[in-house]
Amino acid sequence: MSRNLSLILRNSLRNRRRSVLTISSMAVSLCLLGVLMAMYRALFSDEERTPAQALRLMTHHKVSLANALPSSYGSRIEQVPGVKSVTVWQWFGGAYRDARDTRNFFARFGVDPSRVFEMHPELVMRDEEKLAFKQERTAFIASRALAEKFDWKPGERITLVGDIFPVTLELTLAGIFDDPDRNEILFFNWDYLQEGLPASSPQRDTAGAFKVLASSPDEVPAIAKAIDALFDNSPAPTTTESERAFQLSFVSFLGDVKLFLMAICGAVTFTILLVSSNTISMSVRERIPEFGIMKTLGFTPSAILGMILGEAAVIALTGGAIGCLLAAGLCAMARQAPAFLQAIRQLGVTPLIAALNLSAALLIGLASAFVPALGACRTSIADSLRHTG
Repeated sequence: MSRNLSLILRNSLRNRRRSVLTISSMAVSLCLLGVLMAMYRALFSDEERTPAQALRLMTHHKVSLANALPSSYGSRIEQVPGVKSVTVWQWFGGAYRDARDTRNFFARFGVDPSRVFEMHPELVMRDEEKLAFKQERTAFIASRALAEKFDWKPGERITLVGDIFPVTLELTLAGIFDDPDRNEILFFNWDYLQEGLPASSPQRDTAGAFKVLASSPDEVPAIAKAIDALFDNSPAPTTTESERAFQLSFVSFLGDVKLFLMAICGAVTFTILLVSSNTISMSVRERIPEFGIMKTLGFTPSAILGMILGEAAVIALTGGAIGCLLAAGLCAMARQAPAFLQAIRQLGVTPLIAALNLSAALLIGLASAFVPALGACRTSIADSLRHTG
């Protein structure tokens, strides 16, 4: 087949309209397949993204995230062997400016200012701004992506009107931190929220969750079991899981996403196979007289088989390569969009995904061409020359 490479390349584009349409259809389909594989990897890969993330766990109520935990759990969790640090992690919600405008939505968490940077060493901020966040009760800090979105500068005053909590927070920007994931997120002092709640409020001295920092990754499973065992018989039992598993728990609200993605991948692959099989069958059927002439010139059936499979491989790989580029572009666009799930920030076409996508394209091309190519090779010279398409 290598001796006929130039002939294969020319024949691949002999009918340019058909070839371009076939390549385009495969590129679009394989783009979708690449994006789905990237989503599967981002959501369900067992690899932690950073060493710091591998050390973090989330402890929340066993029944539901809507159920709060007593704030006293924090000091008890800190006594568990292997635990390096614990901080409250309270989702505030609320509204900033016009709640009906989705652009005003971003993550807002009440935390312990003295521990948030110990918990997240990947966040970088100036020391004087860290000190201001710790000392000023009404201070808040924001990621650079969020500050740039609203053009906030240090000293900016904002108002968050509570919905989960009957509190209006008047906050002052103490500093801006750099987040490698470019999340749009805001941290404020959890104590300030507690002070704003009425003394009789059942939400006082409670926390939505606790973020736990382990001393080493090897101790994470034992720490999770120990924390949950500690509160197993209490009125507020807990579930402790890795930070990544906690993030993915929000995806589970949509159902069996893993099965859903696999089913779509299978449907896309089968559709591509049908389209390419139909196109290649038409092309081979029209060229049967040509193959008869080639046989009279000395081309063997195996050489003709190799040429047809080669033409299908060229078209399929071209469509696969374009599809990978389109998928990489879509993933890059998705990473720039605001996302609560950190897994979306990991969305991308890796070399492995590109290799799988190109392999799938090659297999689809060869599978769709094999049967019509085999039939053309087995047709005798006389029958080939009599063939009218």
